[in-house]
Amino acid sequence: MPLNRRKFLKKSAATGAGVAIASAAAAPAAQAAPGTPAKKPAKRYSLTVMGTTDLHGHVFNWDYFKDAEYSDKAGNAQGLARISTLVNQVREEKGRCNTLLLDAGDTIQGTPLTYYYAKVDPITAEGGPVHPMAQAMNAIGYDAAALGNHEFNYGIETLRKFEEQLRFPLLGANAVDAKTQRPAFPPYFIKKFRVPGAPPVKVAVLGLTNPGIAIWDKAYVQGKLQFPGLEEQAAKWVPKLKSMGADVVIVSAHSGSSGTSSYGDQVPYVENSAALVAQQVPDIDAILVGHAHVEIPELKVTNTTTGKPVVLSEPLAYAERLSVFDVELVFAKGRWTVESVSSKVLNSNTVADDPKITKLLTDEHAKVVEYVNQVVGRATETLTTVEARYKDAPIIDLITRVQEDVVKSALAGTQYASLPVIAQASPFSRTSEIPAGEVTIRDLSSLYVYDNTLVAKLLTGAQIRAYLEYSAEYFVQTAPDAVVDVEKLTNAGNRPDYNYDYVSGLSYDIDIAQAAGSRIKNLTYRGAALDDAQQFVFAVNNYRANGGGAFPHVASAQEVWSESTEIRTRIAEWVTARGVLDPKDFASVDWKLTRNGTPVF
Repeated sequence: MPLNRRKFLKKSAATGAGVAIASAAAAPAAQAAPGTPAKKPAKRYSLTVMGTTDLHGHVFNWDYFKDAEYSDKAGNAQGLARISTLVNQVREEKGRCNTLLLDAGDTIQGTPLTYYYAKVDPITAEGGPVHPMAQAMNAIGYDAAALGNHEFNYGIETLRKFEEQLRFPLLGANAVDAKTQRPAFPPYFIKKFRVPGAPPVKVAVLGLTNPGIAIWDKAYVQGKLQFPGLEEQAAKWVPKLKSMGADVVIVSAHSGSSGTSSYGDQVPYVENSAALVAQQVPDIDAILVGHAHVEIPELKVTNTTTGKPVVLSEPLAYAERLSVFDVELVFAKGRWTVESVSSKVLNSNTVADDPKITKLLTDEHAKVVEYVNQVVGRATETLTTVEARYKDAPIIDLITRVQEDVVKSALAGTQYASLPVIAQASPFSRTSEIPAGEVTIRDLSSLYVYDNTLVAKLLTGAQIRAYLEYSAEYFVQTAPDAVVDVEKLTNAGNRPDYNYDYVSGLSYDIDIAQAAGSRIKNLTYRGAALDDAQQFVFAVNNYRANGGGAFPHVASAQEVWSESTEIRTRIAEWVTARGVLDPKDFASVDWKLTRNGTPVF
């Protein structure tokens, strides 16, 4: 049965309780050593904890944007159908009664499949469908999952409906009610594993989510939910779990291990703090890490108080890997003690889809394939993002033109109608292509893979200049006489492609021979040098508007308009209304890379 949130909140208000479930599991009895020992050997128990994270709506090994089986250079495979096969193998080997299956968040956003069941055939509708991710995870038999930040992308109503459809708890000890400061979701989950001839092993799972939700989904959560730091909440809850008799404490954290934050100092809590939690909070045995989309088979972090190692593991996103923790316990002096923890990852490309999951969700998958292949227009030529990181590409100009048009229309007749509208966009993908000929929703969706919405902010010319300088830090400083290798030209300081912005409506050079902060040259508006005092309406996605990427000025700037329709949908509407996608209607060369004034390309 789905977790009854009302009963939980009533109980938690009085006791701070989480979710406790007793298992009827039985472990094999310990075998006696050869010979006749003077005393009985110590009881031992082996627990296996499996974990996924950042599934982002991947049920099958299918690329909806390419309308084909997923493939990459590394030979990875994706999807919960593969994970199900791996989970079945581990359960067969270890005994299902000796295993736990967890997830570390970011489940209901990321593919056309999740968009379809949030917006086209929404789970929130009267008599609406059960979310495919809920169906798959229920069928596989997850025990608990932590909330990810992308769980909030479609609003709290969609998240609560998804939660209601699950047969396991969604955990978030640091997702609290803004007014009462009480947990808005179950903080933890407890399960007992029975051992013949010894007390049961009590395993507690603490769920922690990301503080960045307060920025990234501000429109949905402001005034309703707050997201304090992972370290402080773990320090609050782990002692409670130990006092309740937990022999093993596992943390499922939607937070990376690097100790860094993408939002600067806008939130006083670390974004990627899983290793800090391990270091600072005693009595944690293992942490399932999420959010960062990196693969960590095993990372040992020493707790500064106890001196004991805490084992962290992060499986690769999109169900490409399954983390497996092996926890060995010994019973001595009347209690269970964790003797050792080790972890590894299993690769989804080593197995086939579980036919049970294929059968369960074939119809839902087919509906989404049909939806994304709808033809909405015709392109006069092929548009691609292949060179968009370092050359002004018409395909990115399409995004900025759509954003400009939407904002201009929205502000018509208002006090801001006379101000010039400029827009930002990022080269999200290196492989997006809108082919010449028929254009489908699938083609346009591949251009804008995120469910971002549009916001209009007021910025001055001086602020825009600072914004562009920050954006230009994306490029590696390159001497005027150095050979240019485009593969080594970008992503300075490990900045991702989605944190490099074009800005439309202006003309400027980026001099990559110069040090960061002094790269924007010849910045003009309508042919004249940019006036620092000039006011602009800046059409910007909600991630950036709320501080994502820590770009200067934009988060604190006055907001004059926003909407909840995805930019991706606006692009499809724009193309559908025109019927023809011709670069002469939207493309312009606004910027170029130079070295000491000489163009790089």
